[in-house]
Amino acid sequence: MTLSDLDKPADLTIWPRGMSARKQEGHEFRTLREALTAAADALRDPKALPWIVTEEGHILSPDWIAANGPVARSH
Repeated sequence: MTLSDLDKPADLTIWPRGMSARKQEGHEFRTLREALTAAADALRDPKALPWIVTEEGHILSPDWIAANGPVARSH
């Protein structure tokens, strides 16, 4: 992933922690920055597991978002 990816579209899906898997609807964001901001907000809820799929097909896990999201959003 490169810095230019931050300005490309991304999809965010928030899965409920500890609940049986069921279909979740993703939300499309105009930029990865916007998706990272929403995902970081979601991480404040201990029951939420945000996953992002970038336009290039990279999958960003909740752990990746927690570790890298704030830094990536600031670039």
